[in-house]
Amino acid sequence: MTTTYTAEKGCVTGKIGIVVSRYNLNITGKLLQGAIDTLQSNGVPAEHIVVVWAPGAWELPLLCQDLVEKPDVSAVISLGCVIRGETTHDQHINTSVSQALMQLSLKTSKPVAFGLLTVNTLEQAIHRSGGRVGNKGEEAASAIIEMLKVRSQLC
Repeated sequence: MTTTYTAEKGCVTGKIGIVVSRYNLNITGKLLQGAIDTLQSNGVPAEHIVVVWAPGAWELPLLCQDLVEKPDVSAVISLGCVIRGETTHDQHINTSVSQALMQLSLKTSKPVAFGLLTVNTLEQAIHRSGGRVGNKGEEAASAIIEMLKVRSQLC
């Protein structure tokens, strides 16, 4: 059963922020388009979607915090792509970003979706940004829509 998002319904009011990393733009641009398409197909008007660009994945939590703390923002979607390199640098970024985003959601009591690809290869990233594994931007947006629906029922 599909329910359409309504900004005025229940306690779900305001905008949905999307913070997207410019790093690996060929991948993150597809994640962003998937998220926007999913939000709009669920009834979120374009004027209720706020997109903020981050330099890279490391900067996602701070910009997500900036958005989620705004009273007119109901939820935030974070989108990025970290591809494993020759060192363990990717593991430090992925762990820190994921923990920071979870803490942000708990601290603000607003949903923050985790759309950060953490992959071993560019090929894996391509498959997760609209390839044979789907689009994780779409999945993150769907999770936000579902969380807003559930939370509106709790109000």
